[in-house]
Amino acid sequence: MRTAIVNIGTIVSGDLAAPFVPGDAILMQDGRISVVGTLSAAQVSSADVVIDAAGTIAIPGLIDSHVHITFGDYTPRQRVVGYLESYVHGGTTTAITASEVHTPGRPKDPEGVKALARAARACFLDYRPGGMRVHAGSVILEPGLTEADLAELVASGVWLAKAGFGAFETPFDYAPLMLAARQAGMVTTMHTGGSSIPGSSGIWAEHVLKSNPTVSFHVNGGPTAMPEEGFARLVNESDIALQICTAGNLRTALLTAKLLDEAGQPERLLIATDTPTGSGIMPLGMFYTISHLASLGGMPPEQAIAAATGNNARVYGLNAGVIAVGRDADIVLIDACAGGSRSDALAGLSNGDIPAVAAVVSDGIPRLVGRSRNTPASIRQVRVSDTKLPRDFSGAATH
Repeated sequence: MRTAIVNIGTIVSGDLAAPFVPGDAILMQDGRISVVGTLSAAQVSSADVVIDAAGTIAIPGLIDSHVHITFGDYTPRQRVVGYLESYVHGGTTTAITASEVHTPGRPKDPEGVKALARAARACFLDYRPGGMRVHAGSVILEPGLTEADLAELVASGVWLAKAGFGAFETPFDYAPLMLAARQAGMVTTMHTGGSSIPGSSGIWAEHVLKSNPTVSFHVNGGPTAMPEEGFARLVNESDIALQICTAGNLRTALLTAKLLDEAGQPERLLIATDTPTGSGIMPLGMFYTISHLASLGGMPPEQAIAAATGNNARVYGLNAGVIAVGRDADIVLIDACAGGSRSDALAGLSNGDIPAVAAVVSDGIPRLVGRSRNTPASIRQVRVSDTKLPRDFSGAATH
């Protein structure tokens, strides 16, 4: 399938090194971006679907790097069906599991946790709720797991490992398995902050530094933050990616971003939601945190967008998250909300407003064009100006 977006006002790349891309058009083919900048009349006419962006802003599809999936588009924690498809209407085109810890009756023995990770991964290999790509299956590290178990998991396609909910005596005891998982090529993640579910324990900076994970999960608390002195330690004594979540502590989220900026390492900041949890589901959670960083933290909105897109992609090794030739064709068109006080989405974010989601394209396929059911209407009227396909791209149906 070939999809073209024309009349774009601004292209935000998701790449901190070059946050804006010159031009006003994007061409996508077979799930990849093929042209960014300017399209000829022939290129536009060759598209199966042409979207008129009407001067709105194009950004990469958001990557939520902390979603507690189970199986399918269902969360038993909140007894909600269809929440992932709803997140697509909030601009999220990729979700990464933070482990399937909320699966009812989850196993805790080595064979059980391996089976759970494999089953969750397999569930989402070909299933894309609302068009979202879901990276599922994170093994929950438990006593009894061995390096051979980790190698077995990697050979079967599981590439994520999570510390924080296992039955270890102290959080320091995760370190050997965490280091082994990373040496096996896995992306390792670690709960950071106070206890989030009964039976788990607080994990603070000293524990995280000992295990040296790829990502310190919800460093601002999930939902309770660690002691204050730990934030500077993680920034200054490691190169660990620091993930802040909407469902955590807002003050320490802003503190984390500030400390990373002062250290000249903004690429280590990741945005996620940490949902569904006791905080519920948050289809607009990614945009809320982007707006908090831009309005309360004074961060340029394009930098905050990169923390929710390109930064996540780099740390997790994904081809998504950046608008560039050859990258995954996941694009979101955003605008200022109709009736608001700002005239474009970036100015709105700096004002603390969430943007209107006017179109979502994932894997090069338009999932909704015109209006999201989860945001106010956009000022500008995005529409499908030409299509060769007998399909409804309004978002009323799931594709």
